[in-house]
Amino acid sequence: MKQLSKYLSAFFLAIALVSVVGCASTSKQEGTGEYIDDSVITTKVKAAIFNEPSLKSAEINVETYKGVVQLSGFVNSQADISKAVELARSVKGVTSVKNDMRLK
Repeated sequence: MKQLSKYLSAFFLAIALVSVVGCASTSKQEGTGEYIDDSVITTKVKAAIFNEPSLKSAEINVETYKGVVQLSGFVNSQADISKAVELARSVKGVTSVKNDMRLK
């Protein structure tokens, strides 16, 4: 009985180890924590853009990967591009902003 308990403990330890390693990030894939952080950053950037009355938020797409925010879409002026980039940079957790927005 004691030996069975040892095997079960080893089995559950192995399962726990595999689960933790499965959540780790690689250079091309985010870990679970990073994905959640990026989702929060994306939401905050979208909210900042939405709350700016001079920007049409429906025309600006926001994606985040490992803290890098990518803005894309079509806007009316260079001033709108500058304002959206400025707002994105002001959000806590943003490491850099990649601007792929285009003028209409």
